[in-house]
Amino acid sequence: MTATLLRDLDYLALDELLSTEERMTRDAVRRFVERDVLPVIEHHFAASTFPMELVPAMAELGIFGASLKGYGCAGMNAIAYGLIMQELEAADSGLRSFASVQSALAMYAIYAFGSEEQKRRFLPEMAKGKLIGCFGLTEPDHGSDPGSMETKAQRDGAGWVLNGTKRWITNGSIADLAIVWAKVEEGIAGFIVEKGKPGFSAHEMKGKFSMRASITSELVLEDVRLSESERLPHARGLRAALACLNEARYGIAWGAVGAARTCYNCALDYAKSRRQFSRPIAGYQLVQQKLVEMLSEITKAQLLCLRLGQLKNEGKLRPQQVSLAKRNNVAQALNIARMARDILGANGIVNEYPVIRHMLNLETVNTYEGTHDIHTLILGRDITGLDAFD
Repeated sequence: MTATLLRDLDYLALDELLSTEERMTRDAVRRFVERDVLPVIEHHFAASTFPMELVPAMAELGIFGASLKGYGCAGMNAIAYGLIMQELEAADSGLRSFASVQSALAMYAIYAFGSEEQKRRFLPEMAKGKLIGCFGLTEPDHGSDPGSMETKAQRDGAGWVLNGTKRWITNGSIADLAIVWAKVEEGIAGFIVEKGKPGFSAHEMKGKFSMRASITSELVLEDVRLSESERLPHARGLRAALACLNEARYGIAWGAVGAARTCYNCALDYAKSRRQFSRPIAGYQLVQQKLVEMLSEITKAQLLCLRLGQLKNEGKLRPQQVSLAKRNNVAQALNIARMARDILGANGIVNEYPVIRHMLNLETVNTYEGTHDIHTLILGRDITGLDAFD
């Protein structure tokens, strides 16, 4: 994958609406991706490994916890954070996923629901990339319905005993700590479970055809004993976990634009250079139709993200609005990847071009942090006032 495929796509001159700081943040991350990520990402995808060697540089750029204030975090605004996610996913969804889980799930959970002692202990080291976090909510039999989780935390004197299994956990087996959600007598609570706790183990899940440059794991908790100080004191009920998911979904909406943009740029370049019947295939109507469709949907997704960022900066963003963007942008990015693969023909399935890798990755992005159908029901409930979940 060449660096030129990371070039921007700005049909409506949206760059003019960004602040100087936002553009500088985006450009710095793009340079990092061009210099450090592109030369290694295909190798890691093929080997099913995550490029941990990139973590110090990511931390130096302020990527981890970028939108959080204090505790060694960069304190960027929501649009700058979104642009970071966009540029990371322009290289690979696994890279954005690593940063998203670290920032919007693990760090945000501590930031929003942790004690002051927990924040001071964990967040600065997580911002430096010295501690890696994961987020244990999904279970083998409970994905779209996390409220039915079977993991339990029972009182044991002044502390707790946790038992259960979490699955499809990004960063799980490389994490130094896990934010684990469990049922307690009064509902659902969050806990910080550090690596090395007796009874706590993480096992990498193998055999993935998607998100191969990302570590996905199963967490097993067998009589894991925790003190009261390891509980997130302000996380009361499932609403706290869902608030973390909303942060992640916001970043995903931006990230999907990056993946779609790379696929579009690749397809456009290929169509202009690939000749069939004595002319570039870009000169044929059916190919132009595909390219125009891709351009249109990316531009609309960019507008969605920009408006979401503005609302988030103003403290007005609603979870349902994030669902709208996550649902739309990921679905359109996946469709764009498929159209790009079609334009590339047989070359669309080889790793000389990044399209098939993005297409495979987006199959996962379309599923996690709320499937397309779940976000449809969230929006349906919001606009009708009727709940179709039950």
